[in-house]
Parts: sequence; structure tokens; C-alpha cells
Amino acid sequence: MGLSASDAATVGKLAAMVRKRMEGETTGHDWWHVYRVWKNSVYLAGRERGADLFVVQLAALLHDISDWKFNGGDTRKGARIAARMLKGLKVDAATADEVCRIVEGISFKGGFGVALKTKNGGIVQDADRIDALGAIGIARTFAYGGSKGRQLYDPGVKPRRYRSFDDFKRSHARSTTINHFYEKLLLLRGGMNTAAARKLAMGREAFMKEYLRRFYREWEGLE
Repeated sequence: MGLSASDAATVGKLAAMVRKRMEGETTGHDWWHVYRVWKNSVYLAGRERGADLFVVQLAALLHDISDWKFNGGDTRKGARIAARMLKGLKVDAATADEVCRIVEGISFKGGFGVALKTKNGGIVQDADRIDALGAIGIARTFAYGGSKGRQLYDPGVKPRRYRSFDDFKRSHARSTTINHFYEKLLLLRGGMNTAAARKLAMGREAFMKEYLRRFYREWEGLE
């Protein structure tokens, strides 16, 4: 399942391009997030029959090239940028099309995103969601909340169940960082596409639940 020398060179060139574009970003959607998703995608692909490692790696590297949360809400911009970058690297049209479909469809979108049913798409989507869990997920959650000026926690502001993606976009920004655990993060394991990702998610989710228990005790001055 390894890559040809030509494909490996293309992946390396793309990684350098993405790193240059995304390094130094401060919301938790930076190059190092992409790096972890890339490595987790390779790990998951190694445990799934029929995965195309070239497609998986290209999609992992490009999955956050223009997140709708930071580009004015355009859910297709990332795929357009990905298409241009892949064309510049002379990636064949069929591969580029599959990668762009993954980039466009990967987002959680308040629970109204699609589960990517292709083998390659499901792997990259799982790898992205794994990085939203555990110790790294907690750190990224607070980095993102701070960047959006959210309150840390307000016991009077309860987590919401959103009615649509538009409702999520309008209302989620007014929520608190702690609510984000319930509105997204603790829902991720149930939507994983692969058995290997579900196994990884179990331990990370348990860590987050323990963190929340500790958080509430300290909030009340009990520790």
C-alpha cells in the first residue's frame, strides 16, 4: 500500500506548501493540526482494506485549507483552493476530484455535515475528528473559543441542540467554550466511520469526560 516515488514526492511538495500557508495560525486549525490529521489518516488507512494512501494523504493535507468558520461561511472555498493546488502539482483529474469532494464534505457543521461514505473520505474525516478529542482536543477547544471571544463557562447558558446548519452558524458563536464539548466533541465518537477510529476515540472521550468532572468541581471551589 506504499506510494510510488512520484506520488511520495507530490505529497512532500504539498505538505511544504500547506505548512507555509498555515504555520502560525492560532485557533487550533494550524499546520500542526493538519500534521496530526495527516499522520492519523495514514495510521487509519493502514487498518482499512481498500484505502488509497495517495488520496488519503492529499485530502488530509488539504482538509482545512480554507475552513468555512474563518472565510465568511463559504463551505466550498476549501475545495476550490485545493483544486488549484492539485492542478499546480499535476495531480490527475480523477484523484483531484476525489480529494476535493473530501475537502468539501469533511466538516462537522453542527451535526448537519455528511458522513463521508467513501473509504478514503471516511478515513480522513475520522482522523480530523480524532484530533478534536482528548488532551489535544481540549487545548484546541479553548484556543478556538478564545479566538472567538467566547465565555469560558456560564452555568446559565445551557448547551443547545441545533435545528439546522444555518441555525448552528447563527447561534453557535453565542455559546460558551464548555458547551462546545456537548454540542460537538462528545458527539463525535458515535459518527466515526472506521472501527480503528472508534477505538481511539473511546480513550480520548473518556479523558474529556474526566476533565469536565474536574472542571465543575474546581468551578465550585471543591478542589
